[in-house]
Amino acid sequence: MSKFGELVDLKVPVLLDFYTEGNTVSVSMNPVLRDVAAALGDKAKVIKIDIDKNAQLAEALRVKALPTLMIYKQGEMKWRQSGEQDAPTLIGLLKEYV
Repeated sequence: MSKFGELVDLKVPVLLDFYTEGNTVSVSMNPVLRDVAAALGDKAKVIKIDIDKNAQLAEALRVKALPTLMIYKQGEMKWRQSGEQDAPTLIGLLKEYV
């Protein structure tokens, strides 16, 4: 979990996407997340976390529904929501923390 702390303790906002390959909504978010990453470049980070491979982290963060998206900045959670989101919404949210 110390690696998680390093991931989210950045000066730029970090968008975390908790997903599994077997969840169709999670998979449908892939192009959206690519668009978000491309639009923001080095002003933000987009990180996908497979809960099948990171069950302990998902449990610690109480991830129940997929996909679950979170925005962290400098180690502090700023926003969290479960379910599908569109790229303009996510880009707008991340820009608030740039």
